[in-house]
Amino acid sequence: MIRLRRYLKPYILMILAAFLFLFGQGMGDLLLPDLMSDIVNVGIQRSGIEHSSPEIISAEGYDMLRVCMNVSGQKLFDNSYKKVSTDSSQFRSLKDEGRFPGLSSGSKNVYILKDGADRGKLDDAVGDASFAMIMTAKDIAKKYSGGKTDTFQSQNISDIDISAFYTISKMPGFSELAAPNIIQSEKADKMITGQMGIAFCRMFYNELGINTGKLQTEYIFRIGVIMVLVTIAGAVASIIVSFIASKVSAGVARTIRSDVFKKVESFSNTEFDRFSTASLITRTTNDITQIQNLINMGIRMICYAPIMGIGGAVLAASTTTSMSWIIISAIGLLLAVMIVVLVIALPKFKIMQKLVDRLNLVTRESLSGLLVIRAFGTQRYEEERFDKANSDLTNVNLFINRIMALLMPVMMLIMNGVSMLVIWVGAHQIEKAQIQVGDMMAFIQYSMMIIMSFLMIAVMFILVPRASVSGARIAEVLECEPSLRDPDAPVSFGEKVRGEVVFENVSFRYEGAGSDALKNISFKAVPGKTTAIIGTTGSGKTTLINLIPRFYDVTSGRVTVDGIDVRDLTQKELRSVIGLVPQKGILFSGTVASNLKYGREDAGTEELEQAAKTAQAEEFILSKPDKYNTPISQGGTNVSGGQKQRLAIARALVKKAPIYILDDSFSALDFKTDSALRKAMKKYTGNSTVIVVAQRISTIMHSDNIIVLDEGRIVGSGNHNDLLENCEEYREIAVSQNSDRKI
Repeated sequence: MIRLRRYLKPYILMILAAFLFLFGQGMGDLLLPDLMSDIVNVGIQRSGIEHSSPEIISAEGYDMLRVCMNVSGQKLFDNSYKKVSTDSSQFRSLKDEGRFPGLSSGSKNVYILKDGADRGKLDDAVGDASFAMIMTAKDIAKKYSGGKTDTFQSQNISDIDISAFYTISKMPGFSELAAPNIIQSEKADKMITGQMGIAFCRMFYNELGINTGKLQTEYIFRIGVIMVLVTIAGAVASIIVSFIASKVSAGVARTIRSDVFKKVESFSNTEFDRFSTASLITRTTNDITQIQNLINMGIRMICYAPIMGIGGAVLAASTTTSMSWIIISAIGLLLAVMIVVLVIALPKFKIMQKLVDRLNLVTRESLSGLLVIRAFGTQRYEEERFDKANSDLTNVNLFINRIMALLMPVMMLIMNGVSMLVIWVGAHQIEKAQIQVGDMMAFIQYSMMIIMSFLMIAVMFILVPRASVSGARIAEVLECEPSLRDPDAPVSFGEKVRGEVVFENVSFRYEGAGSDALKNISFKAVPGKTTAIIGTTGSGKTTLINLIPRFYDVTSGRVTVDGIDVRDLTQKELRSVIGLVPQKGILFSGTVASNLKYGREDAGTEELEQAAKTAQAEEFILSKPDKYNTPISQGGTNVSGGQKQRLAIARALVKKAPIYILDDSFSALDFKTDSALRKAMKKYTGNSTVIVVAQRISTIMHSDNIIVLDEGRIVGSGNHNDLLENCEEYREIAVSQNSDRKI
């Protein structure tokens, strides 16, 4: 995968944008449990009251709290509140607002919170004072009841009339009784003191006629709206990230696929011998799809999973550290499971891609050779061969999928186990007033987020191994240097190309072969003449002509065109002057016209018709209803072998090249068509160099020069009559074809 990282460079900005959106989405998702906790803790349990320190408090309430504070608390309290007298305009304004109905029933001075007050410290001070007040009230109640009853412990504090506390705080000697409790309040649990402060704040608000029910509703609605907005923002961010991930992954896959195709186009036959066609198809399709899937999922998960995992762990620990051991244990167990799965599955991914190659190979051979299979009645054998390749791939897939299928239930078991453990431990801590219900609920959600982040990582563990194998296979193709390369300083033909082809002591050996396929080949093919090559099967005829367009490079010696070594020319320029008809006529899906124009795209209708007429293809083309627009199926399967050969010859003729190479291109033609075609070609090619490879003597007997090959060597050269007299190998071929009757 690292070897393909350059393909991500054009998309760096898009990937960074995706990461920013993911970060925003992650922060929003991490905010939701905290907001949910606020709804439970503040909105429900505290009636929407966020702070222990009231925004407005009666003078009696102010005095009661102040007397229960230490010196520093009293100083903070005095600096945080401003007294509003009943005869002041501000008091009348507060009264007219209607928010505080209790102000209209009496003439009580009030204190209002100053702007900029430190609510955090003030909440602690009010909470401590509330705790001290409650404890002192309990002590006084116990003292006067003889220790037998505890009025303030038998009911909810909020249900007690606030005036009872005012009365107690004004009792003689209250300050002395409260002093020990003030000291104790500083050491008490802040959660407990905070809850007591909220209870007194609610009583202060009720005293002034504030509708706490409305406060609660407004708070829950406000937090709910925030949660909805955060959720919508997260959804929008997720959609944008999905769009970016899809665009980047599709773009990278398109570029890789294009580069692989271009690289394969530059391969010589040597590279095609190294990579099978089936393997190249798999690498161009299935392997690149694996890379695309990894990038698509990776952009969305590789960044998002750490945000959720790390952020969830930090926030869970900040919510309550007492249950952090649960998350640590779950993470350790998850890592152990994922490592075991990875160790087992990774080797199988490498095997799977090779089995995909094998399946493609068998499928391609079966489809290509369907006629042969039917002719020999080997359908059953091919079915068994396909079943074997298919079963091998299926078994490996099943093994991997079973391993991965175990991963999800194990993850869910851990997830549900963590939830149960958090509830069990959290319930005990709630009972001891160590945490609140909302905190426990938030901790559960953070725990789920952490586990979900590991689930995402688990998905990546599934994708990465297979994609890494695919990436290595793709890189292997892209990094393969073609054995045939254009020269650094190429030579050009110039304005006019004569087309003279010369072989000078040429020898050639296939890569890995033990002996030369061609040995010391020397001959000249001149313009305006036809040079024929004949020989027994395996004598090297096709190998020889493949050296002219430089499908292979000679091992020794050289091949020249107009005196220029073909290795000194660019492959494009060299092949632009050659009209080739390969041994196996290949047609492409399209129409007759599109196949003929493959030789020269700008060819006109008259040129197509002239080439078709010369190739003896005009008759059957015109017999079709659509004529030159007649569809040609893939590989030309809807035309006969002879028609395919004639169309291939016509395609080469359209090119009007200085050199024509016809590799056994008359084998499917009858003798009449063969003779007519050769006569027409002689006139059409004019001053071009024509090199013909043939098996039949009748096809080449009128050639200007005939070269006879035997086991890679030239054993005879000359015209038909000379070879019959002087070349034993040629005479044997002629006799075997009964051509001696034409002598």
